[in-house]
Amino acid sequence: MSAPTGKRAVHTTGAPRPAGAYSQGVVAGGLLFTADFGPQDPVTGEVPEGIGPQTAQVLRNVRAVLAEEGLTPRDVVKVTAHLQHLKRDFAAYDAAYREFFDDPCPVRTTVGSDLMDILVEIDVVAVLPGPGTPG
Repeated sequence: MSAPTGKRAVHTTGAPRPAGAYSQGVVAGGLLFTADFGPQDPVTGEVPEGIGPQTAQVLRNVRAVLAEEGLTPRDVVKVTAHLQHLKRDFAAYDAAYREFFDDPCPVRTTVGSDLMDILVEIDVVAVLPGPGTPG
């Protein structure tokens, strides 16, 4: 059911449950916006060691929200990533990221952030197919 503003929340068991007052994703204006996901496994809550494995888990969490709306990483147009150790971890993060996205890759902003006991968080914006658009 859509909210009066034309937005609606997206929920999936394939991604970690929100730890606060936010949705896993929101659809509005023909776009899907995801929460900034960390590397927690949605079933066990465990966090893998290292930036490569953490990036891969974050992107699996993002992919689960995309899939809930019938989308794939190909539908993503914008990525924002936060790294605890930007200079140290960028290369390994980028290598794991490249395994998830194909050309043309979405635009991306990667910044250094003070994260809580994790190395990476990522959120995305994806385009929903319009009426009559193959999906």
